[in-house]
Amino acid sequence: MPYPDKILIDDEEVVEHLHPHWITLLPATLWFMLVCLFAGAGIAALPSGTTARVTALIAGIVVAVLLLVWLSLAPWLRWRTTHYIFTTRRVLIRRGALRHLGRDIPLHRINDVGFEQSLFDRLVRAGTLTIESAGERGQEVLRDIPDSEFQQHLLNRLIEDDRRRGGSWSRPDWSSSPRR
Repeated sequence: MPYPDKILIDDEEVVEHLHPHWITLLPATLWFMLVCLFAGAGIAALPSGTTARVTALIAGIVVAVLLLVWLSLAPWLRWRTTHYIFTTRRVLIRRGALRHLGRDIPLHRINDVGFEQSLFDRLVRAGTLTIESAGERGQEVLRDIPDSEFQQHLLNRLIEDDRRRGGSWSRPDWSSSPRR
């Protein structure tokens, strides 16, 4: 069963399943290329046939691997483990690999949906969605959303459809469900 389907209620359907825009991976890719370039140049510049070369080589490889994990792998993991899911009943937000954060916003609780795009965002067709809901936490800001203007219109349409249907839903009784 795909990721969002296992958390849906009976009459709920996934309308859109998004990750942040691919452009968020561009800096990680550039860092990857730079670290590899400098590591390769550093290895090539080491004097040959000395014990200092072996020590410098090991130190250089360790530093390069640490930089690659920090500057390239971590952003890729953040991108891969960030999910924005619009369903016919709610907006589901899931973030994180090691520390998992989640928020569900029922459509009938959403008061306003706005989007913002810089000039660069317009060029790459991305932007920021701001979802304002009734409740404790108020606003949820979703950065680097692909085609944010379309997503805002889609979310407003889903909210309107939900209001026409009656709007509220109750959580299913999980006590009779088998434990995972």
